[in-house]
Amino acid sequence: MQFLLAFVVVGPLIGAVAALLPAPPGLKGRSPDQAVLRHGVTVTGVILVATLVLAAGFDHDHPSKMQATTDISWIPALDVRIHLGIDGISLPLLVLTALLTFLCALYSYFKLPEGPSPKAFVALVLLLESGTLATFAVLDLLLFFLAFEMVLIPMYFLIARWGGAGRQAAAWKFILYTLLGSVVMLLGLLLIGLKSGTFDMVALATDNGRGLTSSVQVTAVLAIGIGLAVKTPMWPLHSWLPDAHTAAPTVGSVLLAGVLLKMGTYGFVRILLPVAPDGMRTFAPYLAAFAVAGIVYGSLACLALARPGAKGDLKRLIAYSSVGHMGFVLLGIASMTPTGVNGALFANIAHGLITGLLFFLVGAVKDRYGTADLDTLAGATGAALYGRAPRLGGLLAFAAVASLGLPGLAGFWGEMLALFGAFDPAEGLSRPAFLTFMSIAAFGTLLTAAYLLIVVRRVCMGAHRDEPRVIADVQSYEIAAWAPLAALTVLAGLWPAVLLGLTDPAVQKLLAGGKS
Repeated sequence: MQFLLAFVVVGPLIGAVAALLPAPPGLKGRSPDQAVLRHGVTVTGVILVATLVLAAGFDHDHPSKMQATTDISWIPALDVRIHLGIDGISLPLLVLTALLTFLCALYSYFKLPEGPSPKAFVALVLLLESGTLATFAVLDLLLFFLAFEMVLIPMYFLIARWGGAGRQAAAWKFILYTLLGSVVMLLGLLLIGLKSGTFDMVALATDNGRGLTSSVQVTAVLAIGIGLAVKTPMWPLHSWLPDAHTAAPTVGSVLLAGVLLKMGTYGFVRILLPVAPDGMRTFAPYLAAFAVAGIVYGSLACLALARPGAKGDLKRLIAYSSVGHMGFVLLGIASMTPTGVNGALFANIAHGLITGLLFFLVGAVKDRYGTADLDTLAGATGAALYGRAPRLGGLLAFAAVASLGLPGLAGFWGEMLALFGAFDPAEGLSRPAFLTFMSIAAFGTLLTAAYLLIVVRRVCMGAHRDEPRVIADVQSYEIAAWAPLAALTVLAGLWPAVLLGLTDPAVQKLLAGGKS
């Protein structure tokens, strides 16, 4: 198990280096592009299998315990260690990352985005996977920062080189926003490590802030929180996200929404809640206020894009919807209760599954019609997917109702638990304020339902006109890439205990200062 976790983190990095090597002589003349794409599918498939074996061997009776740990001294002068481990909080995120990366590699094998060498594309996807997996597995503050930053370069190039219109500006905006936030975050991480005498996240969580003064905790939460909020993204630090999603290739959008956004909220749960509880308690009302502002703002922006004549891009609309969905995650975290934090973690996974599927589907619509403009798709010769491509239309409607939080699907439980957490926040937080936040967030769910149902009506319904061009329905490779996400969305909605049984004991221990 110890070796397996290290392999899961390092394996994609080795695969990225191998992808850049010259093709073996036997493959020359036999489509080297397909060979390197097959290499990407193989490496991500092996990592997914290794992650599933890791999950199967995980001690589910003690999910609050750090398992498969590696602890090796790396920089003795700073007491920085190569410390890896997983518990019930990080394991689902590890599996989600491995699954989405494999599905993206599989999809790209059949539908590679236009751009430079496939070698570079595969290497960047594998480098991105390694950095994301490392973020969820490392237990040292400085290693966390390095892994957190490792994903920026591959995502920048995926947008800048394989993206669509406006890709250069969107890529620059993405990396400048996140780098500036990360500089501030590094200062906060260094402050915690130097004042406490250790960068070990397990030791810091066990200490539960007792070795840090209140002023140090407040300063650290402000600094680290800004960096995490940019990556989440939290309103009003979200403006890089719509541009990045609109310009990114399909698989770039899937990975950006499915796993990269989770790194910010994971940092709030893994670092700030247990390490600086007094600082979090100080900023929790403000975090909740920004969260509900994001919920309402994201929904209103989506409604504006969905209305006729707005020339709204479907990818941009889904990007704004992510601002709202991540607002529920932040609201759950801000409640500082087991119920709210469990809801936040559940909503993280649900958002990764559902929004990943939505970006796959919108990418397929754009490939077929040559545009993701909602007015064009709903025009006189509109999409009318139910009539032209019923399976594609049905899947799009399914993903939309899952995203709006329909009971019985994964999107419901995270939002509901986050609202319950706000209904009865942790001791020391103002209940009237959080009741107000809960009410505003609940109103946001109605706005979410409104814009998603408008999108379904405009894109999927209507009478299609006879045209010489034939619109293909869902292809076999698309089913292979999308079916796991749809199935897991149903499974998590019908059987939430699968996920909550992992997260709840770990969250209880985290909030109790490392005590089971």
